[in-house]
Order: sequence, then C-alpha cells, then structure tokens
Amino acid sequence: MTPTLLILTDFFASANRALDYAATLAQFMGARLVLLHVQRTSWLDPERLTGKLSDDVSEEATTLALNSLIRDLPVPAVAEIGVGCVEEVVQEAVERHHPILIVLGRPETENTPDELVTTTALNLLRLHACPLLVVPPTATTDTLPQRVLLAADGGRFSLGAHVEPVRKLLKTLQAQLTVVHITESATRHTAERARESVERTGLTRDLPAVRTCHLCQQEPGEGILQAVAEQRGDWLAVIARPHTFIGSLFHRSVTAYVVLHSPVPVLVLPADAHLQETVRQAGNHLLAV
Repeated sequence: MTPTLLILTDFFASANRALDYAATLAQFMGARLVLLHVQRTSWLDPERLTGKLSDDVSEEATTLALNSLIRDLPVPAVAEIGVGCVEEVVQEAVERHHPILIVLGRPETENTPDELVTTTALNLLRLHACPLLVVPPTATTDTLPQRVLLAADGGRFSLGAHVEPVRKLLKTLQAQLTVVHITESATRHTAERARESVERTGLTRDLPAVRTCHLCQQEPGEGILQAVAEQRGDWLAVIARPHTFIGSLFHRSVTAYVVLHSPVPVLVLPADAHLQETVRQAGNHLLAV
C-alpha cells in the first residue's frame, strides 16, 4: 500500500515550505501527498483578528490555487478543501486517508511570547490521531535527515498502531537514531533506561545500533535543543503523552516548547492513550500504598 503524507496548507510561506519538504520526503519514500486546506468559518478564530484569514476567497479560487500547487510536484498528489474547525477537518481527513504523517509548517513566531502563540501544531497535539512533522522556517527543504534525535525520559510508553509506520520511515531514511536524555543531575545510568524504554516499543527493530546522549540541564526543553545543536541533529522526535508522574519532565509544555523553538523539523509521536492510563493508575496505586 502506498504511504500517504497529509499536508496542511494555507498558502503562506510556512505552508509552502512544508509542502516542498514533504515532496522531497515523499519522492524518496515512494509516497503520495494529500493537500488539505481548511476554510475556517468561526468568527472566534484568533487569526481573524490578525488579518491572516480572508473572507473574500471563493472555493473556486481556492481550488485553482491548490491545483497550481500540486501541478508541478514530483509525486502523486490530490487536493481537498474542508470547512470548519481545523482539528475536526483534519481528524476526518486522517480517517479517510490513513496518513503516516501530518506535515505542517511552523510560522515565524520567535518575536512572540510562547503564551500568546496558538499554532495549528499545538492544537493538533490534542488529537493524538497521527504523528506530526512540524517544519520550521529554518529547514532546508531539499535534503533528507541523516541524524534523528529522540527525547525520552525513561518512563514506559507505547506508540500503538503508529510504531510500524514510523519504524519503516526511519528504516527507509537509514538515519542514525540517538536517544536524548535530560536530567537535572549527572545520573548517566538513567540514559540507558531511556534507551531501553524506546527499544521496548519496537521502534528500533532492524535499525542501526541506537546511541544515547545525556545532558544535565535544569530546563528540559532547553536541554533538548542543546542536544540538537551538539549532536548536529537533522530531526528531533518527541513523545506527546499525558502529564504523568513518570513523565513529569516531558509533559506537553516541553513538547510545545521544542515545537515552537526547534531549528530542525520536529517529529511528534503520540503515545498510546490506553497504556498511559494504565501506567497512571498503577502509579496512583503505588503512591497510595
């Protein structure tokens, strides 16, 4: 079955960059692209207040623009228009096309405080429906990743049905995988536990030997980005999961931080919600005892 990449586009520069990046990736993988443009109708949409949304663009004009985007792509592609809430439209598209990745561009937000930034990527994290690849403004669109860093804290997690598509993607790319482990003190032995937690998911099966990188940093988000710089990473992978007693250093705010500030594309992997609930209940029981 031909793998599918779902690309979100609003015709701005960040979306066009993500499309170029996805086309390079799809050409190497033998994948097809689905371009999705969402026409948002709510007057409460925060981007209406910024002037980024236009009320006078017809569906016909949008269709023409989408067709123009896919006309010269080097891989098979189709375009779709959805109307309504972005998260709901994306969820419906995921159920129809079963993509292995949702690819979207990160707008330039470096001069805006994180508390004021609402990006589609952060909103989509709540769905946990499909892995996300968030392409930053600094990404080079015509090269493939050779070094992938995966941030892990050593806590148990599962990627559920997503593990095989992501494993096959990493195998196809033949990228070197390094598990990044951030602690506040120099406890290097926990880096091996972090690597084992990743291997236990099945993600590393048939991949080259997994390396580890341990850094001492009080702020885990800053530590992760420091590791990206020191290891010269091409991609950064993070696990999006509920804030549990095991994963206190890697809850969603850390994921949001690296998504907003990473200089390289961020692969956000949704953890299996059922296992996370099981682990949470086990932790509550142990704490009660």
